[in-house]
Amino acid sequence: MNNKKLYRSLADKKLCGVCGGIAEYFELDPTIIRLLWVVMTLFTAAFPGVLAYIICALIVPQQNQLP
Repeated sequence: MNNKKLYRSLADKKLCGVCGGIAEYFELDPTIIRLLWVVMTLFTAAFPGVLAYIICALIVPQQNQLP
């Protein structure tokens, strides 16, 4: 069984480490995740990307807080 955990990255972070953690979870380049997040934020109504980032930053634990 796959034991991957989603967390905010400490090594690859620009603001809170949300995009870095998502990139590590899906084994992608963090730049791709950041670009997708910016596109989602700029080109959708009411900027749901900003709200989603804030929620993820509050809910997703940091890498060093995992058991």
